[in-house]
Amino acid sequence: MARSLWRSTFIVSAMTMLSRILGLVRDMVLLNVFGAGGVMDAFLVAFKIPNFLRRLFAEGAFSQAFVPVLSEYKTTRTHEEVQILISRASGSLMLILGVLTTFAVVASPLVIFIFAPGFHGQEVKFQLAVELLRLTFPYLLLISMTAFAGSVLNSYGSFATASFAPVLLNVTMIAAAWWLAPLMSVPVMALGWGVMAAGFIQLAIQIPELWKKKLLIPPKVDFKHEGVVRILKLMLPALFGVSVVQINLLLDTVLASFMKEGSVSWLYTAERMTELPLGLIGIAIATVILPSLSAIHAEKDHDRFKRMLDWATQVIALVGIPASLAMILLAEPMIQALFQHGRFGQADVDMTVWALRGLSGGILAFMLIKIFAPGFYARQDTKTPVKIGLIAVVANMVFNLILVGIFHLLQWPLHAALSLASTASAFLNAGLLYRALARDGVYRIESHWKVIGFRYLCGNVLMAVVLVGGLQFYQHDAPQLQRIAELASLCLLGATAYGVGLLLTGFRPSQIRHH
Repeated sequence: MARSLWRSTFIVSAMTMLSRILGLVRDMVLLNVFGAGGVMDAFLVAFKIPNFLRRLFAEGAFSQAFVPVLSEYKTTRTHEEVQILISRASGSLMLILGVLTTFAVVASPLVIFIFAPGFHGQEVKFQLAVELLRLTFPYLLLISMTAFAGSVLNSYGSFATASFAPVLLNVTMIAAAWWLAPLMSVPVMALGWGVMAAGFIQLAIQIPELWKKKLLIPPKVDFKHEGVVRILKLMLPALFGVSVVQINLLLDTVLASFMKEGSVSWLYTAERMTELPLGLIGIAIATVILPSLSAIHAEKDHDRFKRMLDWATQVIALVGIPASLAMILLAEPMIQALFQHGRFGQADVDMTVWALRGLSGGILAFMLIKIFAPGFYARQDTKTPVKIGLIAVVANMVFNLILVGIFHLLQWPLHAALSLASTASAFLNAGLLYRALARDGVYRIESHWKVIGFRYLCGNVLMAVVLVGGLQFYQHDAPQLQRIAELASLCLLGATAYGVGLLLTGFRPSQIRHH
């Protein structure tokens, strides 16, 4: 089991790494071509709305509700019954999303007004966001069906195709910015067409493998099917509980729309940077363990369930703590090396660094949420994460108000207060999820964590010392390629120091690999 989990995690992580690297290239291209001003703010809002709903309906709530039911069917029912479940679930999901997409396209001005009220009164920016939303929103339907197909394949131990799909979005958007944008009267509209095209392509590549596994079943709407009823009952509360982090980030976008022009873009860039380690490890492990936890729960093996959560927590802490610390220390050279070019100037670098440092502190918490939440959903408990999610969202808004007030008094950039509030609320969310798991006897950090914590602490201290020393040699005014090379050298140096620190205190990779 451990070897299979590591293999699956490696596949998802490798594909995610490719996607995140291309995602960085994509963001570099977009910010270089369009800058961090009003045009980019308009596109990012139009893109964030369907992307946010995608994480709720597809990768978030639906996946967390569908995978446990599918895993149970796969374990206890015939293949024909599994096929019927897939058919009825996909048909019902398509109908719901089709209605939602139609409404959003028709009512685009209302949707933009709700999600970016600060754009109201800025007619050009508002209208541009409306037109872009009409192109980007159908992506929700396409990518949700892509995620549905991916959930099916993941449940059958096939992770590569679904994990590769996001790569195609990045490639398509880069092509749209470089090739299509110069041909259009309103260049940024090319990004909207690129997003829509990517949705079709990402869905298409799932079809051959589904066909090969005899899982490509024609959709049929049937809300009375027993499996669909169970999925919907699990999904409705999970719509909120599983996507608290995304809800908080979207609320930040709403508030940022009232702030200085460029605030949406600065927050977006910082968010994308923190998604790099989150995607490589946090999402990869969450993707892998949900089907496994669901199957173990169906077998009623409570000890294995606990051991798997402990394994995931160890891996998250192993990567999440140094990722958070390194990103705080290297925030300025990271943003400068990767994005300072073309229309993205030093002022944009400074503002993005503020946001990145605020969000970087929460990387560990964002990752822990990704693995603690499946501990509930695998047991088909959606109520607990929802209650905790409500607390976290309310807390995020309270933190926003408090920190914006403090930052205003100190004359610090207000958008940075939003990122810091997201970090505080993420730690609250993760802490409450853990407390509930411990209370229910599902998972509790035990005495072996004293040794683990000491080793991780020593590794991180050594890494921080080396990075601070290495920063003295970083050349801020060097050409971009040289800055990127120096940044890569710093990252490699820090990772080496971290590894040495772990090894010196007795850590061995096999201690986690065979846990």
